[in-house]
Amino acid sequence: MDSSTTGQVIEVKITGSVYGGDGIGRLPDGKSLFVPYTLPGEVVQVKVVDSRKNFAKGQLLQVLSPSPERIQPRCSHFTACGGCHYQHLEYDRQLIFKQQVFTEQLKRIGKFDAPPVRPICPSPAPWNYRNTVQFHVSDQGKLGFRGAHSAEVIEISECHLPEPSINDLWPQLEIDPQYAIQRTVVRQGSDGDLLLGFECDHDEPPDFSVDFPLSVVFMGASGDLLLSGEPSSRIQVKGVDFLVSARSFFQVNTAQAEAMVDFVLEHARIPSGACVLDLYCGVGLFSRFLAPLSGSLIGIELSESACNDYASNLEDFDHVSLYVGAVEEILPALQEKPDVVLLDPPRSGLDQAVIDQLIKLAPDQIVYVSCDPSTLARDLRLLTAGGYTLDMVQPFDLFPQTFHIESISILSR
Repeated sequence: MDSSTTGQVIEVKITGSVYGGDGIGRLPDGKSLFVPYTLPGEVVQVKVVDSRKNFAKGQLLQVLSPSPERIQPRCSHFTACGGCHYQHLEYDRQLIFKQQVFTEQLKRIGKFDAPPVRPICPSPAPWNYRNTVQFHVSDQGKLGFRGAHSAEVIEISECHLPEPSINDLWPQLEIDPQYAIQRTVVRQGSDGDLLLGFECDHDEPPDFSVDFPLSVVFMGASGDLLLSGEPSSRIQVKGVDFLVSARSFFQVNTAQAEAMVDFVLEHARIPSGACVLDLYCGVGLFSRFLAPLSGSLIGIELSESACNDYASNLEDFDHVSLYVGAVEEILPALQEKPDVVLLDPPRSGLDQAVIDQLIKLAPDQIVYVSCDPSTLARDLRLLTAGGYTLDMVQPFDLFPQTFHIESISILSR
């Protein structure tokens, strides 16, 4: 670490923006300086908080010359809480930023001169769109989120991202610090019912009482204990109900999940009797709509709770199989030759062993659902080097007010 400039307070002009939500400027020595909550063209006062060999990070102290695009954030916790990154920007401008940043990632990391990126699909609702929120719990038992500048829990009094019923519930929660609850998950089903999950690294459930209908699950070190109501939510996409347990992942923006399914159904080329692989299949969002089109469908998923939900959500299809385990371990052992592979990996992207096996299996089409443009760009470069053509990439804005970008890429041999 180069500590020569750490702690200095300087003025800097912001010249661009990068993936992660930061603006970028230059230190006097030419080193790149990344500053959150800044916009291109602004002159800002910054404290250098971390200086490395090739770049530095700054904390915004004051905007000396604001961009004409800068607006007043809606939330009083913006810049202290680390949940949002773009509240100082109108939503249509957020979409332009994301389009530019996404395309730049594919060019710089993926080495695509002219990546076939379609216009980003906007969220129908830029606020109050999240069907699931995970709160951290402070030492005083108050709900909050990790801070923008540290791992400290920032206690909050408002949040404008959850669906309204979640916002009605969470301020009423009082948590005794003695139970050492680490995280609290609140999910709203499409029927309006709420599911509350208490996540701990021990097995002592809290005393809990409620005077209105609410499902509550204690997620302890050894397993889950139902304290009230039902152990899962029902979330509806394109008229289909999906069972989603407290520990299971589901896309947090239901309207955009539907848009993603529509895109897959439009562009997946599944011949009659085709074998389809759904890697990192979760609770079966894509499998449920691909199953009626395929001759056989195989899901692979590591999460036990997601696998249980998958079995329930796909129980009407006799030609669907599910393997429980890590994709990089199970995929090489499969005997089937897939025609189409859909994959939705975690933020870290694909393991090299998975890429090698995909190239070896040589499906006619790969549908890559990604939540991280940088790891996507890396993986697309490796897949195209292995004989695939990148036909199109469709970004989706599932997370307004944040830097996160979801996308679906279509590759063919």
